[in-house]
Amino acid sequence: MAKSGKELDPQSVAACTVLKRAVELDSESRYQQALVCYQEGIDLLMQVLRGTKDDIKKCNLRKQITGYMDRAEIVKKYLDQEKEDGKYHKQIKIEENATGFSYESLFQKYLNETVTEVWIQDPYIRQIHQLYNFLRFCEMLIKKPCKVKTIHLLTSPNEGSGKQQQSSGLQEIKESLQNHGVLLELEYSSSVHDREIRFNNGWMIKIGRGLDYFKKPQSRFSLGFCDFDLRPCHETTVDIFHNKHTKKFDG
Repeated sequence: MAKSGKELDPQSVAACTVLKRAVELDSESRYQQALVCYQEGIDLLMQVLRGTKDDIKKCNLRKQITGYMDRAEIVKKYLDQEKEDGKYHKQIKIEENATGFSYESLFQKYLNETVTEVWIQDPYIRQIHQLYNFLRFCEMLIKKPCKVKTIHLLTSPNEGSGKQQQSSGLQEIKESLQNHGVLLELEYSSSVHDREIRFNNGWMIKIGRGLDYFKKPQSRFSLGFCDFDLRPCHETTVDIFHNKHTKKFDG
């Protein structure tokens, strides 16, 4: 947008910055991130338009908004088709000691009111902290807008001294979920190795380390002990796919 003899106001600058980033991401075929930036930039331009009194400026802004909206619609249709064809794939790399990756931060955008069934395959839901991780994940499912009725967990049995601890811990979680009207179906397999989570709205998330990607807190009274967005993470990779035909795990 032209400066028209004076400096751009902060809102116009913000819109230009976001939309410039959208175009860059678009040209790099990073369509999901580009769509988010297009939507944010268009919203900012709309706010600039509402505060503009000059008719010529209004006309120019409307043309710009229409152009960006047309491109955003094309990107959205492409992404929707990718999901429909089961080709959607997004990868998130969590760096060593990175923060801001609580289960809510990672999963919330894929949870909605259509989610009624969840499948979790993770061989390491065995030790105390891993049981707490699974419990925390279940708590998120209960709180979110999704209406979960069934959770399936496939994990490996703890054959050591912690066998009773694993069994009783998962049973307690099962009973607690039952009090909330949710059925937890448990299955054990010594041969399970893959880690993945599926929602029946078509989203599938594969985390290299499964649910156990958080580091141990420095102490019981250190930041991150309760709020996992503040908890440092181990390095891992998160792969996100979409397929409208989500099925249970193969036997």
